[in-house]
Amino acid sequence: MKNAALWIAQGLLALMFLFAGGSKMVMTAEQMAAPGPIQLPVAFIRFIGVCEILGAIGIIVPWLTGIKRGLTPLAGAGLVVIMIGATVVNLVDGPRGFAAMTVILGALAAWVAVARSQRSTANSEVRT
Repeated sequence: MKNAALWIAQGLLALMFLFAGGSKMVMTAEQMAAPGPIQLPVAFIRFIGVCEILGAIGIIVPWLTGIKRGLTPLAGAGLVVIMIGATVVNLVDGPRGFAAMTVILGALAAWVAVARSQRSTANSEVRT
């Protein structure tokens, strides 16, 4: 049951971050301009988009294929860092309602990172 819940969380995270990262890659600089006091450089926003896409891939592919499974918890941890930054930006610059969503996504990513890290460690102990 826990494994199924983890896979659902991983799938949701992958979809959300593929969409968010893909959006950052295709939007124009004018579309990404924030109306508030925080003006992030376009190159930085595109970098975050690349990180989100890579995180979306990393949250699924290593665990699914069984190749380098330790990358899945690392991808989850990286997405947590991105969501911490997104939460701060949303709280300072608005819209504040989005901060709740970024907290939820960050918590989901943290749960996946911790749970898959524990399973990865347990699997490596069995092999040795």
